[in-house]
Order: sequence, then structure tokens, then C-alpha cells
Amino acid sequence: MKILGIYGSPRKEGNTSLLLRECLKGAQEKGAFTTELFVCDKQINPCIEDYSCARTGQCCLKDEMQDIYLQLIEHDQIIVAAPIFFYSVNAQTKALIDRCQAFWSRKYLLKHPLGSGAKKKGVFISVGATKGAKLFDGVLLTMRYFFDVIDAEFYSKLLFRNIDASGDILTHPTALRDAYELGLSLAVIQDHH
Repeated sequence: MKILGIYGSPRKEGNTSLLLRECLKGAQEKGAFTTELFVCDKQINPCIEDYSCARTGQCCLKDEMQDIYLQLIEHDQIIVAAPIFFYSVNAQTKALIDRCQAFWSRKYLLKHPLGSGAKKKGVFISVGATKGAKLFDGVLLTMRYFFDVIDAEFYSKLLFRNIDASGDILTHPTALRDAYELGLSLAVIQDHH
């Protein structure tokens, strides 16, 4: 079991980072191999919509996304942890998602499978500062389509409202335990396809 943990937050010790770290710790305890990807450490240019991927299935931009494409294909499970900025993921994480248009083109226009054909699992971890009822509505649509494009079933989510300042998640009564237990459960999923 290979799990890719994508740290989307601009804060390395931010709330979503703390949650993802606990989740990966749980998975490792059950024997999963985990890889950490810090989006803000990578040079990921925004999509320029030149449509060459519609013809080739490859992105025309040559930056660190090329390695990330391989990681998205090679891992069995993908966990994205990112905070809410204006009812979506932060810009750095969104740039990574937008650049997966090349995968969309490969999958839906060119009909080329991305990997082995085995269905991956996708997990989304997020926090937002407000208590608004619709706080996660927009981002869940974004994540559902992102996971679809990388051939992952949207398997689970951990979402926490009213979390803003760095470290706020540490005061939540169950958040870190919830993340750890999610990691434990991810590591024992068997694919029956």
C-alpha cells in the first residue's frame, strides 16, 4: 500500500498539516508506505490553457508537476490536506489540481488509462475559519472532480469548521485522533477489483 500525502497549506505547521501528519502516522503504523509532498516547496506554474494536452495528453509546461504526475499515478491512495480560502482550496493546491487537466484530456479525450487501471482511494482533509453551513460545498465539488480525473474514488473526508489560527486544531477534542484513525483504516483497505 503506497499512500501519497499532499500537504497543500502554505503553513508547514498549519492545521491541515498537523492533521495529515497524524493520518500518515496511522497508516505507517499499519505498514503502509507513505510519501510526503509539500506543494509550496514545488515550482508549479498555473495552467495556461494552451490545449496541447488535448492532443497529446501531456502538459506543455515543464516544471515540478512532471514528477507529481508520476506520483499521482504510482500511489494507491491520495490524501490532499488543504485549508479553505474563499470556499475553495488555497491557490497553490488549486494550481496542482488545475494542472491535472492533462490527465482529464488523457482519460476523457484520448481514452488512455492513467495507470494500471486499479481504482485508487482519495481522501480530503480541510479546515475553515468560519462556521458557515456551506463552507465546504464548493471545495467538495472540486475534490470530487479532481479525484475522478486521477482515477480515485472519493473515499473519505475530514472537515473542521471554526479553525483558523495556526495550532487551533490542537484544541479540538477529537480532530487528531480522527485523523490518526483514518490513517489506520486507509492502510488496511483491500482493493477487490
